[in-house]
Amino acid sequence: MNAKEIKAKIMLVEDNQNLRNVLKDYLETLKFGVDDFSDSTSASNSFAKFKYDICVFDIVMKGKNGYELLQDIRKIDPEVPVMFLTAKNEKEDRIKAFKLGCDDYMTKPFSAEELTLRIEAILRRTKRPKKVKPVIPHTNDVYHFGNFTFDFGSMQLIHPLKTRSLTRKEAELLRLLCENMNKLMPREVILRQIWGSDDYAAGRSMDVFLTKLRSYLAVEPVDEKYLNKDPKTKAKYVEGYEPDIEIHNVHGTGFIFKVKGVEVKKEEPAQQK
Repeated sequence: MNAKEIKAKIMLVEDNQNLRNVLKDYLETLKFGVDDFSDSTSASNSFAKFKYDICVFDIVMKGKNGYELLQDIRKIDPEVPVMFLTAKNEKEDRIKAFKLGCDDYMTKPFSAEELTLRIEAILRRTKRPKKVKPVIPHTNDVYHFGNFTFDFGSMQLIHPLKTRSLTRKEAELLRLLCENMNKLMPREVILRQIWGSDDYAAGRSMDVFLTKLRSYLAVEPVDEKYLNKDPKTKAKYVEGYEPDIEIHNVHGTGFIFKVKGVEVKKEEPAQQK
């Protein structure tokens, strides 16, 4: 197949040879390019050398399992979409997969047509430039809140105690929160603006990224005496002692990026003379 005719390049990792061959043949008839592997080691080695548009993994396989392979892949490319195709159908397995950052989870037995539709849906919302290097946002927007400086252009979150480099999606999500500081942001609005979809898989992915941002903003830990220990209330903190900066979850509705006592200040790009 001519490279120009390929719709997308897929990494397929499945230890069942018969199923792997059937899937590879089926996807290739639909003009996908497929590199197939029976174990995590060969898949990981290939991923380090070549670019893939999406990865489809089994969980149970020789060597490292699919969860561990996903973690290895994320160290190389935090943005590549990953879908699990597995016989493991317990709730705990799904939760673990999404917490580790997968984009979709499909259980066996399955419909090949549904698998294809899911792959195409993921590719539509995660379509990336063909360049191997990640695209750095072409903007000089810089935000100041609390003791943090967030430089969107360089994707840096800077604090006197720690400077952290963000992924593109982390930076886009944090910028959206900064632009709407102290306002309720409905889940579906965030999902559509950052993920391009408000389906279940996108929602779980968003929750993972929000958890990461919360950990990045927790450079200055809250004193334990201010943590709420009253079982009668669901509040995480004692009233009046909430942290100065918090991504607050409004159950079933959305999130508020709370910045206490200060305003988020945005530096505009300097005018060129």
